[in-house]
Formats: sequence, C-alpha cells, structure tokens
Amino acid sequence: MISMSKRSVVILSLVMLLAAVSLPVYAQPTRTLQGQVMKGGDAPVPGAIVYLKNTKTLSVRSFTSDDKGNYRFPSLSPNVDYEVYAVHEGNKSDTKTLSAFDSRALATINLKVNSK
Repeated sequence: MISMSKRSVVILSLVMLLAAVSLPVYAQPTRTLQGQVMKGGDAPVPGAIVYLKNTKTLSVRSFTSDDKGNYRFPSLSPNVDYEVYAVHEGNKSDTKTLSAFDSRALATINLKVNSK
C-alpha cells in the first residue's frame, strides 16, 4: 500500500505534468521589413529586385517591387541583423542594415537605386 505522502507526491506530479502540457504555445514574435525602391527625384521603380540577407545564416531572399516600387519581407526574426539592397537594370542601391537592436515590429527602409 502506498503511503499518503507518496500518493500526494504522485498526484501533484501528474497535475503539474498535465498543466505544463496544456499550456498554450505562444508564437515567436516576428517583424516585417517594408519600403519603396526609388530613383532620381524619388520616382518609384517598379520591377526592381530587392535582396534581403540574413547576416547570421547568410541566406538571401528576394522580392520584385510592385508597380509603385514597394517591397515587403514579413516574418523576420527579431534577433537577427538583415542587409537589404535593390538592383534595377544594372544599377544598385546602397546596402542598408536592419539591426536586431531595432525593436519595431514594422520597419521601413526606402532604397534609392543609383544611376551609373
């Protein structure tokens, strides 16, 4: 026969295990980078290729700017630095950095394509 104290320990352990298993799983917070690709006198550049490099893994994602020059990269890790730049018709923008220290959930970085 199990003593009362051992029974209490077993029941308490089971209750704690069930409580831990039933806790909701919270999604990791993410952030979004968006912006506009422009040239010259701030004219939008549709069809520019925008590159986003994760500086931790060195993986690169790309996005083609829409008809107003806009781009968007959702679901980015908040704990990583990213480098972003645009290329259009052989011309490249300066590379900009989205720092892990930037705590905004929605960051905006506009890119200006330099003419040769």
